[in-house]
Amino acid sequence: MKFENTLQFARTMDNKDPLRSYRKEFHFPEVDGQPVIYFTGNSLGLQPKRAKDYIDEVMADWAKMGVEGHFYAEKPWWDYHERLAGPLAKVVGAKQHEVVVMNTLTVNLHLLMVSFYRPTAPRFKILCEEKAFPSDQYMLKSQIRYHGYDPKEALIEVKKREGEHHWHTEDVIREIEALGNELALVLMGGVNYYNGQVFDMEAITKAAKDAGALVGWDLAHAVGNVDLELHDWNVDFAAWCSYKYMNSGPGNASGAFVHERHLNNKEIARFEGWWGTSKETRFLMKPEFEPMPSADAWQLSNPPILSLAPYLASLTLFDEVGMDVLIKKRKALTGYLEFILNEIDKETESTFEIITPNARGCQLSVFLHGQGRPLFDFLMKNGVIVDWREPNVIRLAPAPFYCSFEDMYRFGQILKQGVRTE
Repeated sequence: MKFENTLQFARTMDNKDPLRSYRKEFHFPEVDGQPVIYFTGNSLGLQPKRAKDYIDEVMADWAKMGVEGHFYAEKPWWDYHERLAGPLAKVVGAKQHEVVVMNTLTVNLHLLMVSFYRPTAPRFKILCEEKAFPSDQYMLKSQIRYHGYDPKEALIEVKKREGEHHWHTEDVIREIEALGNELALVLMGGVNYYNGQVFDMEAITKAAKDAGALVGWDLAHAVGNVDLELHDWNVDFAAWCSYKYMNSGPGNASGAFVHERHLNNKEIARFEGWWGTSKETRFLMKPEFEPMPSADAWQLSNPPILSLAPYLASLTLFDEVGMDVLIKKRKALTGYLEFILNEIDKETESTFEIITPNARGCQLSVFLHGQGRPLFDFLMKNGVIVDWREPNVIRLAPAPFYCSFEDMYRFGQILKQGVRTE
């Protein structure tokens, strides 16, 4: 497609966009009375307007029924979480019984590590990417120490090549093969939070399985953003947050995936709680744990319904549209953003360096060489909500549900003004 840096071109693209009506499904913050250009769906997605209806429904049922809402609400609370599993399974490429919504992301990773990091004297090492998201680093190191190992020896980081900003799949696979029988687990971020790179999860998973290791993925920046086929890729487990591209609200409940081959393993290690036990006998208060024949077996407590309600609301949007349509627009929208950045770079004689490789989702991370925090402040003051990362990187994530091609054009004009002003 041949892009043009004109308002007319942007509006023509928007008029052809099959998702154009969904922009009206979201609340936009405003600056000076105008909706912002929102580039931070990779940190917190915008609020779906229908989320309030779902929350109000729970509040009304609670007011009218009290405890009886567990069984007699229109969407009974005791199995409320099950309504999320079907549409979420489509988003992550799983079978419905492999998916559960519970807790928050790092909590779920810790719980899954109980089951899938079982180090032995010969096989105890974990492979992750260099400078993984800090919470993952803390989680991995604490798990390693808990098992009596030294993170300096047990945690192996795949580094980027000298002078480059992204990883090469062959380097990851080479490291897996080099570790061989010492490798217990590969646990990486499916999409890197800093540079926006999408890892080749299928190839990395296969290499790790060939080496006899287990494989997990932190999909915080991947779910609702990129194509996922967790079941077919033979991934052992995964977890993600729901408040980025999934638009479920700040700090909301996490999702988890456990491949079906592990579900009926009676020997699997697992921390257990009463919401993971058999649904049929749960309220008999039996002393013996009878695991659900699904990922629900990893649940500990009854789910937070007021948190699940906006998540379910957002999932209805994903179910209406489907990931194929979202991904198609994402590619066009991110491509147009890249074009706009390059055009403004030429017009202003600046040096914008896009450090996100072609293997990407929504996000473009941009080095602002010669620019600093004042440019970020100018963008924010003028209604462009972006994310700043030291030393001088802005992250731009044009989420396809609610970002438009006109947003990309308008951003370019504001960016040009900011460069010339600052």
